[in-house]
Amino acid sequence: MKGKLFLPDTSAILTMMDNEGGADVVEGILRTREILLPAVVLFEVYYKTIQNRGMEVAELRYATLKSIKAKHIAELTEPVLLKGGQFKAEYQISLADSIIAAYAFLYDATLVHKNPEFEVLTMVDQVKLPYKPKPS
Repeated sequence: MKGKLFLPDTSAILTMMDNEGGADVVEGILRTREILLPAVVLFEVYYKTIQNRGMEVAELRYATLKSIKAKHIAELTEPVLLKGGQFKAEYQISLADSIIAAYAFLYDATLVHKNPEFEVLTMVDQVKLPYKPKPS
């Protein structure tokens, strides 16, 4: 882990909130490291929670994330837009993941995730949480 800054992506935040495998790793990072939280992570946690748990839980989770001691970033700057576009074009990853990865790359942050899409981004330092088993 080269940088002192950590960016937990949506899968990492949901892992912790849903107490899945790797939740202790995410919690430890949130408690002891400097955290970068782009708005796109909050957006994804919010809408996925509405879909899976309902509005009340989504609002509680959003408020919890906003209260975390972190560098919260709401704007999509041109460097993030361009790097995210490059990642999306070259590696065919999702729009949100390409933006999250661009933040990690440009801020020299370690990306914490359990998303196989990120594995192609070898230029981004990563902490990989246990992946969910694929349904049989």
